[in-house]
Amino acid sequence: MQVAPSVRAVQVPDPSPLHPDFTTIYLVGRGQVLTIDSGEDLERYRWMLRGYLAATEKAEIALSAVTHHHADHSANLRWLHDEFAAEVYALAGSEALLRERLPPAGVHLVEDGAAIEVAGGLSVQAIATPGHSADSACYYLESEGVLLTGDTILGSTPTTVSDLGAYLRSLERLRALPNLRVICPGHGPVIESPASYIDAYLEHRLERERQILALLAEGGERTSWQIMERIYADTDRRLRRAADLNVRSHLEKLEHEGRVRAFAGRPRQRAPAEAAEAMEEEHARQDVIRWADAYREEDRQRALLRQESPPAEEWEEPPRYELA
Repeated sequence: MQVAPSVRAVQVPDPSPLHPDFTTIYLVGRGQVLTIDSGEDLERYRWMLRGYLAATEKAEIALSAVTHHHADHSANLRWLHDEFAAEVYALAGSEALLRERLPPAGVHLVEDGAAIEVAGGLSVQAIATPGHSADSACYYLESEGVLLTGDTILGSTPTTVSDLGAYLRSLERLRALPNLRVICPGHGPVIESPASYIDAYLEHRLERERQILALLAEGGERTSWQIMERIYADTDRRLRRAADLNVRSHLEKLEHEGRVRAFAGRPRQRAPAEAAEAMEEEHARQDVIRWADAYREEDRQRALLRQESPPAEEWEEPPRYELA
């Protein structure tokens, strides 16, 4: 999907309610292109990248920038490096969160405001936009007015917020960008009226704050979950943990401002034997996932190799043909 003269969208269907509509990987430039995000560690994302490039582009992925560490945006960074020898760009300070997803070589850690130079004379600015996550970044192609936002701004719904104060400041910063014409989110449709959309995002958060304060004004102490159940009553139940995260981010901001008082909770403590058993089960589960991935790749390689050799396992004596 063409978004701007130098930007295309590779939209990958995604059934998760946390990822509305689809997950999108963006290609910037021509020939030696830059990708914004890499998708999940699932074959459909890799197939879409390979298939799109093969069917639509006369291009190679030379660079890949990541908007944040969540798996649906960063899990294929190593694959892009292995498959295309792509150089990887990430915000400085995000490496601890990205951990093993970064390839062992070809990684560039860029500062807020740094430019990434793309083939064809394009310059993409990295912008630190903490709030959705501590390491969230957006990328701005000012020459074409295209802002690529990952999960900082979504195309059809509000996003989840871990630090509301930082998030509101990030939105204000994006609102002030010069020449802003279109927002390309990590999930959902492209946004053609960016200024009014960001204004609506800001107002939505302020309205949630008013709802929380009004509910607390009724009197009594409430947990974040109890507040969420009231003010997110119509939300898909599969999104309730995400909604609770947003409520907690509001409460932390209000507490910091001295507008609400918090009473410390008491974390549930697992017995050492229970914690060890849970860790062992999780390690076993992750081993199975790695084995499954290895078998899947082995099957893919085997299918390719089968194309190179005659089907000797099917015939003791293969049919022969000559002119009648």
